Amino acid sequence: MKINQDVVLRGKKVTLVPYTPAHVPRYHEWMQSEELQRLTASEPLSLEQEYEMQRSWRDDADSEHLECIPREGGSECTFIVLDSERWPGQAEENSMVGDVNLFLTNTEDPTVGEIEIMIAEPSCRGRGFGKEATLLMMAYGVRKLGITKFEAKIGQENEASICMFKKLHFKEVAVNSIFQEVTLMLDVGDQERQWLLEQTNHVEEKSYTELKQPAGVLDT
Repeated sequence: MKINQDVVLRGKKVTLVPYTPAHVPRYHEWMQSEELQRLTASEPLSLEQEYEMQRSWRDDADSEHLECIPREGGSECTFIVLDSERWPGQAEENSMVGDVNLFLTNTEDPTVGEIEIMIAEPSCRGRGFGKEATLLMMAYGVRKLGITKFEAKIGQENEASICMFKKLHFKEVAVNSIFQEVTLMLDVGDQERQWLLEQTNHVEEKSYTELKQPAGVLDT
């Protein structure tokens, strides 16, 4: 069983859920934005290509431990970020605010994870959604995936994201002037691990299947 395909991480502001076909149309709509393409260094895909990418997360996993999409030299673990005030209750596609990813691409050191966060809904930026989603993913990576070092690569113009990661104890270690990109790192020693777990001790881990099942409906 892939470890996060039935995992829900519920925080105060955001809830992380696995990436499913129901999320694809909204995600595709987001990625038509030139701003998001620039900030995420992404190329626009067709809707069918987005569905194919989602299927690869679910069907082409090369690890028994992750719901992931194969990448050169590693895998990617992803969650969709929902607004905790809207879901459960409203439809997931109407509660989506972004996504958070953990890339496991360092074949020499599988304990290194490159983390990315995208808050795509403009009305949800600057409200702490990105910070909590990042903390939830980091704690999940440390507890479940054995991550001991995080890396974040951020465009130089994305000052808000750079500032957020620095508040999460990341240190700037490199600047690539060609790609206009800043690299930040965080080594998770005992002190940082304790801090991270304290920051996320309010988080509830639940079953995605059970939360989506209507009350009173039992599997037969």
